[in-house]
Amino acid sequence: MTPTAGSRVWFITGTSQGLGRALLEEILKSNERAVATLRKPEALASLADKYPPSQLLILPLDVTKQEQIVEAFAATERHFGRLDVVVNNAGYGLEGEIEATSEEDARKQFEVLFWGPVHIMKEAIRLFRDVNPPGHGGRILNISSCGGYAANPTLAYYNAGKFALEGLTEAFTKEMLPEWNIKGIIIQPGGFRTEWYRSSLVKVPVHPKYDTPTSPSNVHRKMCEQPFIGDAAKAAKALMQVASMPEPPLRVQLGTESLLIVRAKARQTIRDGEKYEALSHSTNCDEVDRNSIIESFGRLWKDD
Repeated sequence: MTPTAGSRVWFITGTSQGLGRALLEEILKSNERAVATLRKPEALASLADKYPPSQLLILPLDVTKQEQIVEAFAATERHFGRLDVVVNNAGYGLEGEIEATSEEDARKQFEVLFWGPVHIMKEAIRLFRDVNPPGHGGRILNISSCGGYAANPTLAYYNAGKFALEGLTEAFTKEMLPEWNIKGIIIQPGGFRTEWYRSSLVKVPVHPKYDTPTSPSNVHRKMCEQPFIGDAAKAAKALMQVASMPEPPLRVQLGTESLLIVRAKARQTIRDGEKYEALSHSTNCDEVDRNSIIESFGRLWKDD
């Protein structure tokens, strides 16, 4: 089948393997079009042989290089003349205690997990708003993690990068003018049977002060060696469904454990807020009527 001119155009980072590769294959099988970006385009040679340029555009892209991002979006505009969905998927893990991890390694992690998506989102806004037909808009799916909502030992800088990405995405969704129809969705996968905990994980040597059998760091390492429960092909189908929602939620969890982790953290936050409510109110200025504040904020946040 030849994709129609009206089929969606996707722009995906990190398509060499894992979730990005699974999503790319599902898009192509669904007769939609894709811009597949990755550092080594030869990794997609088999797909390049199978699908014509009218459906698949493969571009070299290192998300830490802003000039490559600008060129990739310019090439997308020249090739397809439009863009519908952007998926910020490129990333890797960095495992090591905070004390054991160098600042250089931590900053590299942020360049990939946070600043790369920042620059990609800016280019995406331009195409969605200024190139697509007025009001057509677009969707940005930012691949976070359940670890972007609840942190774990040994993954502090990975968690921090994903936390930052989630904050960025929340602000982005509130900045977009409604008539632009540009939506952002935070995707929070749990553990998937991909290369994430193998070739896509940089492991820092264990800090000697934490190298005991019962340390939280080593307990978490052993836990991560267990088989993950997620199927990347099924996640790809779920992402396509999310991208089709007219009014998508801000966050979507993929995997039972991700759902449970996020729910537990949210409920704990609510319990703590209720337990220490008096302490929170105690810092108001004397003339402040807290009941009026509660009422006005309830309307603003639609707090039920």
